Amino acid sequence: MSRELDSSHQRVIETFRANGGVVDPGLDLLLLHHVGARSGRERVTPLAYWRVDDTSVAVLASNRGAPKHPDWYHNLVTKPDAKTEIGTETFLARARVAVPNERSKLLRRITEQTPSVSAALKRTAREIPLVILELRTDDARLAAS
Repeated sequence: MSRELDSSHQRVIETFRANGGVVDPGLDLLLLHHVGARSGRERVTPLAYWRVDDTSVAVLASNRGAPKHPDWYHNLVTKPDAKTEIGTETFLARARVAVPNERSKLLRRITEQTPSVSAALKRTAREIPLVILELRTDDARLAAS
């Protein structure tokens, strides 16, 4: 990750935590805590998300339309247990890549709700993975860190 992007992420993380999970009132953001597949180090990445149901949310591995998947995606494929901060709450989560049928259905809904997603999808020839974060609700709420 470039220093510029790392610095940008840090500013978003600080704003997120200072404002109870709100960075841009028109965009739902979460903080994804994931473990580096090679380094083993914890990383925190701010991501836009969309509710799937009461216990799961979806995130797109768009990487701003770049030709390769973002590092966080590879980390979750290798180590799918994660932690998410949504608003002022923190949840344990299990990540999985949406199956094709599920991806199509959710992507239609996401592009209707957030038209800018269509532009990101068109910026790359690769199929952008849709990752489902299944939030554990049985004693999974943790104290926000």
